[in-house]
Amino acid sequence: MKYRRAKAPGSTFFFTVVTFNRRKIFTDEQTVALLRQAIEAVQAGRPFKIEAAVILPDHVHMLWRLPDGDGDYATRWRLIKSYFTRRWPGSRDYPTTLSRQNKGERAVWQRRYWEHLIRDEADWRRYVDYIHYNPVKHGLACAPAAWQHSSFHVFVKQGFYSLNWVAGERVEVGMEVGME
Repeated sequence: MKYRRAKAPGSTFFFTVVTFNRRKIFTDEQTVALLRQAIEAVQAGRPFKIEAAVILPDHVHMLWRLPDGDGDYATRWRLIKSYFTRRWPGSRDYPTTLSRQNKGERAVWQRRYWEHLIRDEADWRRYVDYIHYNPVKHGLACAPAAWQHSSFHVFVKQGFYSLNWVAGERVEVGMEVGME
């Protein structure tokens, strides 16, 4: 089956990338650092800007801005997942599944991911809020400021949020996102 992906060179996209069977693999600093290393290695050869991000134990949300004339986020995600899987010591604990044996794939990541083309400033804002509120939504933190694997503190330094944004509150950030 061929999946249709949005093609919009130079645009901003929201992504949700999930681990295979929602295994909680991003629970220690070394594993999170390896994911960041994978992203930086891919950015070196295929630049893109991460505008917002959060790394949770079993999934990642990111907003990427692609360079003008370049809409190839699929190759970037394939390279990030591959880099991480080849270097992560825990991947040997995840044997290939029957459906992945033909390609020799380890079952570390779900094959597909969810993407959304950001349409305008209001859409961008909703997704940035969604990313930063996600650890609270999943019961991992009492406030966005309490979750360290997030771009939230960068946004606080830029004056986009106050440090206590939605602290102690239950909020709806205005949307539901696929693959949650």
